[in-house]
Amino acid sequence: MLRVAIVGASGYTGVELARLLTGHPHVELTAATSRKYAGKPLASVFPSLRGCTDLLCENLGPEELLDRADFFFTAVPHGTAMDIVPALLAAGRKVVDLSADYRLRDLTVYEQWYQDHSSADLFQEAVYGLPELYRQQIRDCRLLANPGCYPTSVILGLAPLLRENLIDPGTLVIDSKSGTSGAGRAANVATLFCEVTDGFRPYKVGGTHRHIPEMEQELSLLAGSTVRISFTPHLLPVSRGILSTMYAACRTPLACEAVQALYEEAYGDEPFVRVCAAGTLPATQHVRGSNFCDIAVTVDSRTNRVIVTSAIDNIVKGASGQAVQNMNLMNDFEETCGLTGLPFFP
Repeated sequence: MLRVAIVGASGYTGVELARLLTGHPHVELTAATSRKYAGKPLASVFPSLRGCTDLLCENLGPEELLDRADFFFTAVPHGTAMDIVPALLAAGRKVVDLSADYRLRDLTVYEQWYQDHSSADLFQEAVYGLPELYRQQIRDCRLLANPGCYPTSVILGLAPLLRENLIDPGTLVIDSKSGTSGAGRAANVATLFCEVTDGFRPYKVGGTHRHIPEMEQELSLLAGSTVRISFTPHLLPVSRGILSTMYAACRTPLACEAVQALYEEAYGDEPFVRVCAAGTLPATQHVRGSNFCDIAVTVDSRTNRVIVTSAIDNIVKGASGQAVQNMNLMNDFEETCGLTGLPFFP
C-alpha cells in the first residue's frame, strides 16, 4: 500500500481528496494536516467521512511528515506550497501540488500574477498535470503541478482544434461559469448563501483572473504560437460544477460532421473525457461528483465560428480527482483506479 498524506486537508479539495483516497484500493491515507483543526478527527471536521477514516488533523511541518508518508498532496494556497515542496522532494518523496505554485513555466509571469517565488529552481522540473496532454511525462515525474479548474475545462475543450490549426487563436473568447466551491471554504461575504442564491454574476472581468496565464501558456503550446484570450468567469448559485463556452473564428469553413469526428478521434481512448453526441450539449449536473469532462462542439456556419462547450466538476476533474488520476500515473497504478464512480444525479 502506498502511504499518502494530504497537506492542507481542511478545504474542499482536501475533503475531496480524503473521500477519493479512503476508497482507493492501493492507498493508505496516513496523515492529514490542518492548523485550524489540529487535534480534531478529520471525520468530525467533515462528517461526510464518518466511518471512513479515524485520522486526526495534525499541524505538522515537512520534516515531521516524512516518516508518515511516501506520497504527498499539497492542497494549500499558492505561496504556501513553495515553502513545503522542496523539503519533500529532497527526501525522495513524490508530490502532487494543487496550488498554482508550479503550474507556470515562466518565473516572471508567475511573479507578475502571484508573488515572489522561493523555489523557482523547480519550475522547469514540474510537469503540468493534464493527463490527456502529458501522460508519459506525468508517469516519469516526481513533482506534478495539478491544473486549475477553469484551465482544465478550457484546455481540454480547445486542444483538438488548436492542434490541427483549424481556428484563429487570436479570436478566442471564453465564457466560464463556476459553482461557489471554487472560491474555497474560508468565510467570505461574497459567497454566502444569501449573496449568491437566486443570482448570477460575473467577476474578475477585464483579463484579471489568475488562471489566464495558465490557460494562455498551454493553449500557446498547442497552437505553436502565442495565444491571448478574452476570459470572463461567472459565479453560479450552485455548489459544484464548471461550464465553459469557447468561441473562435474558423480559418476555413468547417463542416459540423468533420469537427465532431475530430473530437471523437482525439478523445476516443480517454477514460475521463466524454464527447457528447452531435446535437447533445454538456451540463454540470451530468458530471457532478465524477472525474469526467463532457465536451460538445458546434459549428455556427452563419458566422464561421466554432463553439465548444465543456462541463466538469470543479472539485473532482478540476482539482482532487485529477490529482488522484495523476497519482495513479506516477505510481504505475491503473489510471482510473479509485475514480470510476459515475456522476450522482439529480
